[in-house]
Amino acid sequence: MTSEPQSPVRDKNYDLVTVLQASLEYAWRMETYIADAEEAGDSELAEWFRKIQHSNVKAGEQGKQLLAARLGQEETSGPA
Repeated sequence: MTSEPQSPVRDKNYDLVTVLQASLEYAWRMETYIADAEEAGDSELAEWFRKIQHSNVKAGEQGKQLLAARLGQEETSGPA
């Protein structure tokens, strides 16, 4: 079992940006998976992909709000 090297950037905002990017990218990728399932006639699988997409979009929207709030706090308080 290999592990990822430790990030040189140990920062909560970096972590937030990374998860935000992954959530939004995954929501975008679901479009392809939904289309593939529908093309194959598997509506059950397409619906499951839609649920995952919805969850990722929701996480992405929440992440954007969290990031905006935190970056706004840093601007008003200066560097930590």
